[in-house]
Amino acid sequence: MKLAIISHTEHYKTKDGEIVGWGPTITEINHLVSRFDKIYHVAFFHDEEAPPSSISYNSEKIEFIALPPSGGKTIKEKLTVVTNLPKTLKIIKEVLNKVDAFQFRAPVGIGVYLIPYLTQRVTKTGWFKYAGNWSQENPPLGYKLQRKFLINQHRKVTINGKWPNQPAHCLTFENPCLTLEERKEGIQIIDSKNYQPKYTFCFVGRLEDEKGVQRIIDAFSTVDNHKFVNHIHFIGNGEKIEAYKEQVNQHKIPATFHGFLSRTEVFNIYKKASFLLLPSTASEGFPKVIAEAMNYGCIPIVSNVSSIGQYINTENGFIVNPTTSVKLISILKELEEINHEILKEKAIKAYQVSESFTFENYNHRICTEILALN
Repeated sequence: MKLAIISHTEHYKTKDGEIVGWGPTITEINHLVSRFDKIYHVAFFHDEEAPPSSISYNSEKIEFIALPPSGGKTIKEKLTVVTNLPKTLKIIKEVLNKVDAFQFRAPVGIGVYLIPYLTQRVTKTGWFKYAGNWSQENPPLGYKLQRKFLINQHRKVTINGKWPNQPAHCLTFENPCLTLEERKEGIQIIDSKNYQPKYTFCFVGRLEDEKGVQRIIDAFSTVDNHKFVNHIHFIGNGEKIEAYKEQVNQHKIPATFHGFLSRTEVFNIYKKASFLLLPSTASEGFPKVIAEAMNYGCIPIVSNVSSIGQYINTENGFIVNPTTSVKLISILKELEEINHEILKEKAIKAYQVSESFTFENYNHRICTEILALN
């Protein structure tokens, strides 16, 4: 079977001429390829330097098909959704003629016309993956339209979390991010961890206020860092990174801003850390970093956004609710006194939750529940 995956995943060309793309999605496809004869990944190509988070495909059975980048934050960028429509549609039509099935990954700007097109004009087997916050109350207009399109159709849609009045064709699917070998390694790491001060914390994601970076800095600037904090690792990048660095230095918070790191480098930090910090108010689905971190014994300190609260609770982590620096401070003070055996128990229970996020589980469900393959 040949599959077309249509997404907005950023791709680049290295100085050696190799095509690379955003690590988490490429890793997912690298593992999915074992179930298909050929995968065409139709996605955005950017003519600029590739960030360190980009990786290459590991199989000749995967072929990248470039789309012109469409959408963005500015009005000019948003207009490219319309101006690039003819070329985008032409490329996608050509690829669909070569395959047996397709997957479209939403939400994305081009989804406002591609979801209706795929739904009404394409007869081949296909499904949609909605990676955003399915329960978002006031989403951007484009996201709102795409969610409505996906609700009112017959094809399967995979979403994050379980929700009241969820249509039968909308299936709860965990985003895959772990191999079976990493699962085995994870429990060994947890067994060796000693959940006592001083603690090491980590944050992985876009460096912005919405994701919780400012809340983290505000909280750690008011507690006695010397008493129970070993280090805080910030992994990712963003426009405010220099301002965050300045605040961390000002408040003498023991922290390092790593920028983008490879998957292996991020996992090595998970192995050292005791806690993952993600007090986010962004429109999350279920961030893969939570499952990855839990696999290596990082107890989640996270907000209750979208489906996160369906997996994380007081038994396997800490919920920053309300999502404020004041609430985060109260959790940090709790960590100063909590028994290490209780934290070990939380870590083990968190590890058990991440079992659902393996590539093996995801691939099996795609083939049996979506494509009805043996």
